[in-house]
Amino acid sequence: MRLMALDIGERRIGIATSDSGLLATPHSVLHRTTKKKDLARLQRLIEELGVERLIVGMPYSLSGDAPVGTEIGPQGRRIRRFTEALAKNLTIPFEYFDESYSTADAEAKLTASGRAGIPLDAAAAAIILQNYLNSSSIS
Repeated sequence: MRLMALDIGERRIGIATSDSGLLATPHSVLHRTTKKKDLARLQRLIEELGVERLIVGMPYSLSGDAPVGTEIGPQGRRIRRFTEALAKNLTIPFEYFDESYSTADAEAKLTASGRAGIPLDAAAAAIILQNYLNSSSIS
């Protein structure tokens, strides 16, 4: 099953894929322009790659009275609105997955491996997707 993960930021969207359901690979970075253009570019990429499930990194709040991993703040609400707009034109399922520390983890792994050529946003999306793959059994 081909999966795609998105690490949605205000200026860039990191993209990662997995063909095997075992390993996530950084794919690319979409530099944001307008919401309409960003949605069209993502939809086109999803179709071109034959993606069967979309995983969207969600920045759950680490503070507050709600259980960890359930409360979202302003950035999470922006991501939810963007994802819902994207989903209106998709025929594949999508789900949110906790993106906590994905950028910091990606930066540490890139530094440790000496792989400076991989864009940080794409690597963060790969961390989100790999964590998703590690935590679920995909059929």
